[in-house]
Amino acid sequence: MAPDGLWELFERVVPPAPERPQGGGRRRHGDRGVLAAIIFVATSGCTWNQLPPGFGPSGMTAFRRLTEWSKARVWATLHRLVLDELGARGELDWSRYAIDSVSVRALKKGASDGTESDRSRQERIENPPHRRPQRPAPVDRHHRGEPADSQALTPLMRGTPPIRSPYGPRRRRPATLHADKGYDFNYLRNWLRRRQIVPRIARRGIEASDRLGQHRWVIERTMS
Repeated sequence: MAPDGLWELFERVVPPAPERPQGGGRRRHGDRGVLAAIIFVATSGCTWNQLPPGFGPSGMTAFRRLTEWSKARVWATLHRLVLDELGARGELDWSRYAIDSVSVRALKKGASDGTESDRSRQERIENPPHRRPQRPAPVDRHHRGEPADSQALTPLMRGTPPIRSPYGPRRRRPATLHADKGYDFNYLRNWLRRRQIVPRIARRGIEASDRLGQHRWVIERTMS
């Protein structure tokens, strides 16, 4: 789960273990075993409690270390390092980019009128309903939905980091960009052409999405 090549890169980005000023406590599990456990959960789809005992750390230990490393931006730094390593070897395909989006279910945070759904269990125990101050009646609020796909193209392309290449300076622009009909706007095509990127965007009512889909399937694979 954590081969030598990946571990050598991971050692360069993982932060040192925090020290306990008071000493004592349980011995901290090794980072490589925890990394293997995290990869296993991420690739197998099992829950943290279903992590086999052969990995050493428990599922909750792996989850806490995942949270710790996420706050330290370990994964983003590792991703950038992997891209640089692949780019220096000439193993990145700069002939085309693919862009797509996915809708994520928003978790309900509770009602705005102060009912039980937006209060923690501890607060409900310490502050029972008959002791709560009266709150104003709720009003209708209209929230904007998720932004259109087209609004994400420009910041995503500008956010591409400069990646090492085997020849010459770092690179950050592909030759072509494949996208579906959600990005079918002339101003986006013109924006890409000004940056010497050939747009391959499906046209509404003209081109079938499945033709460009054979290049955009990598997005669905990555999201899944």
